[in-house]
Amino acid sequence: MLPQKQAEEAIVSSFNETENEEKEDQTVLSVKSFLWHGGSVYDAWFSCASNQVAQVLLTLPYSFSQLGMLSGVLFQVFYGLMGSWTAYLISVLYVEYRSRKEKENVSFKNHVIQWFEVLDGLLGPYWKAIGLAFNCTFLLFGSVIQLIACASNIYYINDRLDKRTWTYIFGACCATTVFIPSFHNYRIWSFLGLGMTTYTAWYMTIAALVHGQVDGVSHSAPTKLVLYFTGATNILYTFGGHAVTVEIMHAMWKPQKFKYIYLLATLYVFTLTLPSASAVYWAFGDQLLNHSNAFSLLPKNGFRDAAVILMLIHQFITFGFACTPLYFVWEKVIGIHDTKSICVRAFARLPVVIPIWFLAIIFPFFGPINSAVGALLVTFTVYIIPSMAHMLTYRKASARQNAVEKPPFFLPSWTGMYVVNSFIVIWVLVVGFGFGGWASVTNFVKQVDTFGLFAKCYQCAKPPPTPPPH
Repeated sequence: MLPQKQAEEAIVSSFNETENEEKEDQTVLSVKSFLWHGGSVYDAWFSCASNQVAQVLLTLPYSFSQLGMLSGVLFQVFYGLMGSWTAYLISVLYVEYRSRKEKENVSFKNHVIQWFEVLDGLLGPYWKAIGLAFNCTFLLFGSVIQLIACASNIYYINDRLDKRTWTYIFGACCATTVFIPSFHNYRIWSFLGLGMTTYTAWYMTIAALVHGQVDGVSHSAPTKLVLYFTGATNILYTFGGHAVTVEIMHAMWKPQKFKYIYLLATLYVFTLTLPSASAVYWAFGDQLLNHSNAFSLLPKNGFRDAAVILMLIHQFITFGFACTPLYFVWEKVIGIHDTKSICVRAFARLPVVIPIWFLAIIFPFFGPINSAVGALLVTFTVYIIPSMAHMLTYRKASARQNAVEKPPFFLPSWTGMYVVNSFIVIWVLVVGFGFGGWASVTNFVKQVDTFGLFAKCYQCAKPPPTPPPH
């Protein structure tokens, strides 16, 4: 326990040194500090819970229509706990990396540690390249998905513009996230974002129950393997939102306290995802197979419009969450990451938004794109790579003996940790990447064949035919 305590003290003292100047300035503007600058355990919890479930909340009923009620519930619980475990592994590796660097007197003032740097410090440049490639690609498409979701949702309030046009508009709006410096500054946004998803989830639950089952409702899932594994992979994507774990930890005043925050956030998210997905699937059944966005089936009224507006705001926040690590990487590439000027950094970040905007216009397939990203990117980024990195970091007896973080109290054995990590690697590689990749790509290609690239209005209702002239 002595090495762990010493490492924690080193981390805390170093982090305090880098924060002292900021805290002195914040005493002058306490309101600004309260709203703008967060780094507590509660801030981290709000960030994790708010970021974990956003637009995917609206696609989970669609996944239930592919999986069936029982499989949908079981996969949510299973992947939620698995995601919490790999988030725990990432936090352990972050603390290990930072403690080693603190002993070498490395300063992280004006520098945000990222996941690829942790892999580089612990395992070398090849792992850095792998982590950088998967993490950046996942966050890129994660941002694309938020932009697609904005256009999909606003269409249910105002259909005078097609979804592609709405994508242009919201791309410009989301570009303003370049002015948010770091995850320290998401305090009020995380709090509001979680409130928005909570309202939307319980609106979906209550609205579906009040509406009741549609006439002739059927719940035939599961019927096809391709649909079954597509739905399962969307849930894998749902609980694989911890590609920004390291950045959230680095924003904490005491990052060593992060260990179980993601699990607590996941337990809260269960109270949102399980009731809403189950209720909407119960009410509409197989109709959801052709309606990947739950808003398209729920009755149009003021409560639904409020949920749409709140989700739009939340997707703006989540876009910032996904893009901020990409902004950091780009800043480091062009050499301005240490710059304190917000305007300079904001201007330099703009090129990151352009490819996201373009990809959202090319692939507007809300729902199927979630599963494809989950199978091809989330599987490696947040499940396989952290599990393998943990096993390789502590493969030697000396590394295990000097480890900053020992095995957790509920699994107090290195052998047990290796068994769990090996199971995750094999399961996700076979079921998530293998079967899930086959099913998701097959479904994605089907959407391309049906609607085409650059689809003007994906899954929009066809206008009524024009009556012939008399």
